Amino acid sequence: MIYQKYIKRLLGFLLATIGMILLSPVFLVLILCIKLDSPGPILFKQRRIGKDKSEFYILKFRTMKIDTPKDTPTHLLENPESYITRVGKFMRKTSLDELPQIINILKGEMSIIGPRPALWNQYDLIAERDKYGANNVYPGLTGWAQVNGRDELPIEVKAKLDGDYVRKISFWVDFKCFFLTLISVVKSDGVVEGGTGAKRELASTKEINSK
Repeated sequence: MIYQKYIKRLLGFLLATIGMILLSPVFLVLILCIKLDSPGPILFKQRRIGKDKSEFYILKFRTMKIDTPKDTPTHLLENPESYITRVGKFMRKTSLDELPQIINILKGEMSIIGPRPALWNQYDLIAERDKYGANNVYPGLTGWAQVNGRDELPIEVKAKLDGDYVRKISFWVDFKCFFLTLISVVKSDGVVEGGTGAKRELASTKEINSK
């Protein structure tokens, strides 16, 4: 498909470049806030699964304390709120912690829209995505599953939604997903620290063409 192979990648690079320039003041403010709030690095690196199950390091603004267990999904931590910094709570609620992934997009490791990259040790999610071919595309800064539940989705529903996206990739679907992401961020939809799987029936019945 011409859009997926060429146009999508070019648009992603151009939009990421523009975003990096326009958001540079936001980056500077967040960097200052992170340094003043708690000791530790500004950025957080984590092994993730990319296109064709290759591995890369995703970048985020650090939102958790330096003694947080590594490579553990937030919902598997005991009392996850105790590990999140004060600035981190705000950044996670508004998704501002994800902004450094613009760098991953510029490096060609991610797209703006696509399945969110799984942790290298989330074997259940990776296996579920294999059923739908969702590991064969570039992971995204946001995706169809994120606008239909985010942290509230159980793994099997999240993988199914990722598969729905992969089957119907187009400029229109990406545009719709981007627009719905902006709405979700403003409303903080689907952000559930320490929990997952609360939206089983609703999300599993949604189709891309129904929105």
